Amino acid sequence: MQGEPTIKVGILNAPQIQISLMQPYCCAEVPGTLTGTQTFAVTRNGKIEWQGRNYTRLDFSAAGDDATFEVSDVIIGVNFHWERRETQQFCGNISLIVENGAITLINILPVESYLTSVISSEMSATANLEFLKAHAVISRSWILAQIERRGHKDETCNCKSCTRTDNEIVRWYDRDDHVNFDVCADDHCQRYQGITRQSTPTVRQAIEATRGLVLTDNCGKLCDARFSKCCGGVFEEFDNCWEPRHHHYLVARRDSDTTTDFPDLRVEENAKKWILGTPDAFCNTSDARILGQVLNNYDQETSDFYRWTVEYTQDELSALIRERSGIDFGQIISLEPLERGTSGRIVRLKIAGTKRTMTIGKELEIRRTLSSSHLYSSAFVVETETFEDDAVPCKFTLRGAGWGHGVGLCQIGAAVMSARGYSFDKILFHYFPGASLSNLY
Repeated sequence: MQGEPTIKVGILNAPQIQISLMQPYCCAEVPGTLTGTQTFAVTRNGKIEWQGRNYTRLDFSAAGDDATFEVSDVIIGVNFHWERRETQQFCGNISLIVENGAITLINILPVESYLTSVISSEMSATANLEFLKAHAVISRSWILAQIERRGHKDETCNCKSCTRTDNEIVRWYDRDDHVNFDVCADDHCQRYQGITRQSTPTVRQAIEATRGLVLTDNCGKLCDARFSKCCGGVFEEFDNCWEPRHHHYLVARRDSDTTTDFPDLRVEENAKKWILGTPDAFCNTSDARILGQVLNNYDQETSDFYRWTVEYTQDELSALIRERSGIDFGQIISLEPLERGTSGRIVRLKIAGTKRTMTIGKELEIRRTLSSSHLYSSAFVVETETFEDDAVPCKFTLRGAGWGHGVGLCQIGAAVMSARGYSFDKILFHYFPGASLSNLY
């Protein structure tokens, strides 16, 4: 058993950063303590300009246990349809470094303090206690597994995250993009919006009740405990979204009490029928009270998530794909699923245009390419309309299922389970079959 770890969270990367020190902080570069607003700007030669001097790095440590700082213009929902800027408040220590020609603000704090914000940021802080406890366990498991993985490079999978030929691009995205900190503060990793959203005693109770509790696999290793907003009725398998690695606890199941009662959604006709229908599942709910527990205010701007529809004219789709992929397909003629995963999510999609035809994957690459932000999921069927006596489509309608990658815990489904009286461990074992609960510290 080990002590509580400390983690590094990337909050913001910008040419100029303004931080308000709400209580005293110490910096080795200046004597005494500091409070008040501090402004940092990157110079042309890659230094940090502060108080008339240039630095390669700046570190600030809290002078007391209750010290907090406020950051202006933090971007949340980067590249998603709810992207916006907020002023957020954090606790813990601060590091400022230069990355990619801008300053990166890194927050350093104990993992349990981090989690208190995460589960309030990922969902409403007013959610059911058992749901919050379940999410605390998976968020803790995921972040500690990522840190462990980073510290001990796994040589069992040497695959690249992008393969490209003249006719195909297959790419997946994971937190390995971050080099100088453990995780970022946005949806790319886990939402972490500081103490701004730590608003209820229930959140703190959930963290305290599960302190040090993690999910482990059948070898005793930390589980890579993924989660998304809505699976759409069936869980996706890990290797259909990320590297070709099988995890026995991330497998296809129906999001209901009858976990094995679902068709093989890798078969196109089965997937079409499933996606165009509204099969029973925990996450198939319109209960505003439950959804209000899961979805923060900006999440609730999306009312359709279990089943959804997006429409494009041919000109709109052609321009969108050209802009998002950087590839000129000409006028888009067809979108053809070549491979689907266990939830019906498309893993490989063939895009045919008047100038060229290519296949793209995996699920997030497809979602990025077919939306100005991110398509809700890659579990969709394509319907086309043509002008009279013309074989060329003039309109594309995507009818889809779910919100996110669909691997691991389905947040809306888990909220429904907790509302129906399921305990947090029952929720966890539903979404991570074969996993175990272990006390890490």
